[in-house]
Amino acid sequence: MNKKFNAKQLTLLGLMTALLLLMSFTPLGYLNIGPLAITFNVIPVAVSALALGPVGGLIAGSVFGLTSFLQAIGVGGVSMLGSTLFSINPFFSILLCFVPRMLDGFLLGYIFRSVSKLNRVAACFVTGFAAAFLNTLFFMSALILLFGQTEYMQGLINGQNILLFVCAFVGVNAVFEMLSSTVITGAVGSVLLKAGFIQTPAKKAD
Repeated sequence: MNKKFNAKQLTLLGLMTALLLLMSFTPLGYLNIGPLAITFNVIPVAVSALALGPVGGLIAGSVFGLTSFLQAIGVGGVSMLGSTLFSINPFFSILLCFVPRMLDGFLLGYIFRSVSKLNRVAACFVTGFAAAFLNTLFFMSALILLFGQTEYMQGLINGQNILLFVCAFVGVNAVFEMLSSTVITGAVGSVLLKAGFIQTPAKKAD
């Protein structure tokens, strides 16, 4: 695969970046079902990784991180968790906003490349699942690592086992986000494959 992006790929990256910004700062990025708030913001990151590989995923992940940082400082909306953590330690808060999302997007490119050697359509669905799963895993790991010993986080943990706290913190939302990311990314990726936006290794012969 060429390291340089072609016109189709650059156009798609621009569209995914614009979509990510739109979703992050409007209700379009969220689906409220009763008490659940499901976010679709990882999907443009996953699609970028499908079409442009690790670099595309990294760029889109950086944009996702930027939107989280802006909301933490009250630009384009307010994240209560983000703003609280920013007031505790701005540097750690910046790391929390960017690193998990950038690492997620970067690794998604390699996940898609690896699985696509076996089955390209299945790789789209696997990448969609990994996008939501890894984002949750990396964010929660960074949250515990960077802020776990602060008074604020200790109050939230309230003596619970860390694993139980994480499960309670992400709740059922994470499960629905993984399902939605898997289905939507898989469907969009399948269309992009047929349209020639995604170049992948050929499926291995049996």
